[in-house]
Amino acid sequence: MRRVPRWIHLPAVLGVALILIGPLAIIVRMPWGIFVSSVTSPDSIAALRLGVVTAVVSTVVCVVLGVPIALVFTRYDGVVVRIVRALVLLPLVLPPVVGGVALLYALGRYGLVGQYLDRVGITVAFTTPAVVIAQVFVALPFLVLSVEGALRSGDQGFERIAATLGASPTRTLWRVTLPMARPALVAGGVLAFARALGEFGATITFAGNLPGTTQTAPLKIYLDAINDPSQALPLALVLMVVALVIVVGVHLRRSTVVAM
Repeated sequence: MRRVPRWIHLPAVLGVALILIGPLAIIVRMPWGIFVSSVTSPDSIAALRLGVVTAVVSTVVCVVLGVPIALVFTRYDGVVVRIVRALVLLPLVLPPVVGGVALLYALGRYGLVGQYLDRVGITVAFTTPAVVIAQVFVALPFLVLSVEGALRSGDQGFERIAATLGASPTRTLWRVTLPMARPALVAGGVLAFARALGEFGATITFAGNLPGTTQTAPLKIYLDAINDPSQALPLALVLMVVALVIVVGVHLRRSTVVAM
């Protein structure tokens, strides 16, 4: 085991404490007497169900779109590709509410594209599909980065061997490239699901907060926190536990892959 300077432990402990103090406060202040009734109420169940369903759909969309994007980024280089890559990764650093405003002005009723969709009777903003679009917008970069990193660090010798044996690019992709990147693809998909499940800013701006239609669990927590902060704690704890399970699962999976 490599040693580190003793003074390093102090900022490390402070950093961990800064992260843990919030979840610990939720557990300490939790109104346990209403926990079960709160998380099983019709409104909470509806918000959780909508959040999970839209997050699953968003994750599938992220995989369908993100894997090709990652492949293009790893196979081509140049100014144009680098600019496009920066734009694709922009949601990682962009405030989610700004992303929601951008989507609203793009796909809203009077948006850049939305105005033409409205003419044929298609409404996107403030609907359930708007929730999926907002989630994809913020979650897609997580999957792209995960898959891209795996493709860049992987051994491309197997792909060259497959090509010399007469395998077409498509067959090589399905039989060689994607299987090698499968652990990263799974990890990226799980992280994208977690990000979509916890999405708030872009959703409330672009999709609104309509119970049963666009109100996911984070939006209900926000509404409960305005009316009575203690009422928001049970559902917040549920999402916190889900996020913890996802993070631990991804970490353990990556550790297992590295050990193998």
